[in-house]
Parts: sequence; structure tokens; C-alpha cells
Amino acid sequence: MKITRRKVNQPILVFCCFIFFLSNVFLAKAQTLSKEELLFLTTEWKGERFADGRPKIPDNLLERARRIGFDDAWTILRNEGYTNQYELGWKMLHDDVPVVGRALTAMYMPSRPDVERAILDRGHQEGRKGNTNSWPIDMLQKGDVYVADGFGKIASGTLIGQTLGNAIFDRSGTGVVFDASVRDFDGLKEIKGFNAYVRDFHPSFLAESMLMGINTPIRIGQAIVMPGDLVLSNKEGVLFIPAHLAEKVIVTAEFIQLRDDFGKERIKSGTYSVGQIDNQWDDTIKNDFLQWLKEHPDKMKMTKAQLDALMEKRTW
Repeated sequence: MKITRRKVNQPILVFCCFIFFLSNVFLAKAQTLSKEELLFLTTEWKGERFADGRPKIPDNLLERARRIGFDDAWTILRNEGYTNQYELGWKMLHDDVPVVGRALTAMYMPSRPDVERAILDRGHQEGRKGNTNSWPIDMLQKGDVYVADGFGKIASGTLIGQTLGNAIFDRSGTGVVFDASVRDFDGLKEIKGFNAYVRDFHPSFLAESMLMGINTPIRIGQAIVMPGDLVLSNKEGVLFIPAHLAEKVIVTAEFIQLRDDFGKERIKSGTYSVGQIDNQWDDTIKNDFLQWLKEHPDKMKMTKAQLDALMEKRTW
């Protein structure tokens, strides 16, 4: 008996392989982006990473980031060509509790029963507990900020209430940034040290929203956010600083603050005029500034090498 072999259609074979690849890359572990894809999208980060590939900005930089000027950081980012990292128009639990940390992202979409059922079933098979809106919270670590694209939904777009808010703060020690809403305003406000940047507050429960991605690139208003970005906030809004630029932004902003502190002190003492300080410095002022730095070592958070590098690049 003669056996004949059917010729495989090459384009169809390639397409099938491609679909198989995508299913493994994007849907392998209950909506999380694969480590390989996350490494690819954050290739400029050269530091430590979490086990899933998310950039891990050092804790000491997170602490220093709390003290830099928000406007300075915004300007430095724009000078680097990053013009889509800021979003404004938030409501907050507190006006005086900044949210600073590493972004852990989540993407929500309007619910569709078949898709939502498949996601929930697979997640439970893989060991995840409860409803999908708790899954990103279970992944939070100290220093993380839960950042969620909830497509701006207010009524029934409440991603958390008091119970989940406490769980988030216990795990991360920070807060949340939601392009969505939250419920239990009074209960959330009682969590000392916690803050929420949200579109609004609403008494409803979450409904008709489903989790479509964890630690994926997301859009928050006019900003793009990557997992591991440095989240920096104040009353003006929220900045999402790419992880690979975090140290540069922090060090440069610290230098600007030192320069400003020196200038204000010298103007107050009458050593220099406002015009001298608020203009290109001559060698006399530059040398005075360097001497002032030596006399105030407690103000220096950057290394000597970092200071030297900044001094070389300054046009004053």
C-alpha cells in the first residue's frame, strides 16, 4: 500500500505557530505578561529585577524620590524626550500624603461573560484565589504602587473598598493610582499612610469590569505606564518615570535643589543679588557653591562621582 503525504501549506503552518507563541507569551499565567516580553520592553533597565522580570528600583532611591521637586522631575523627563509620562485631574483621599513607589500595573476592560469566565477558571486552576480584582493585590510587595487602567469608570468602577485598601497597604506600604473609582471613602481615609489617586469616589460595588492584564503596559489618561516605573505624585498630578531613568531624574533633581538652597541662602545674606543667582554663574559663584557643598555634607545624597558628572555637564 502506497502512503502519500499531504504537502503542508507553509503560510498556514507559520500562522499556527505564531498563534501558539502568542498564546504562551500573553496568556501563560493568568493574564500576566511573560518574563521574556517584559525584559524586551524594559531592555534599558540594567539593574535588579523581581522574579517575574519587573525592574526593581532600589529602596534607597524610592526614599530619595520622596524629597525631590515634582516640577524638577517633570522638566528633566521632558528634556530626555519623555513627554507622555504625566497625568493630572485626580481626586485624593489626602492632599498631603504622596504616593511613591514601583508600579505594578493592571488593565481592566468592560466585562464580556465568555472571556471573563475563561480568565477566572484558568486563574483558579493555576492557584489564584477569589475574584480577579484581588489578583494584582496578591502580587504586591513592599514599595510597590498598584496602578490600574479602569477605563475611567466611576459608577460600578470601584476597584477597591476599605478591606482591599487595607490589604494593599499591608503589602506595599504605599497607595494606588486608578483611572477608575474606589468606594468606602471614610474607611480608606482612616488607613494611616495610605492614599488613593482616583477619578472619583462612588458607593457602588465593582461590576461589569474584568481584569485583562497584570504587569502589562497600560495607559493612564495621557500617560503610558510600564511595570516597574517610578511613580511620583503630589497635588499637581502623577508622574510615571521609566525605571532606567529613575536614578538620573532623582540625582539631577537633588542637584537642582542644592543649587536652589544655596542661591536662596546667598540672596538672603546679601552676598549676591537675585539677578546674579538667577542667571549664568561666574567662576566666583561656582567656587562658592562648591565650598558651600563641603560645608553642608548632610545635604548631599548623591555620590562625589555623580556630583562631578553633573558639574561637568552644567552650563550654569
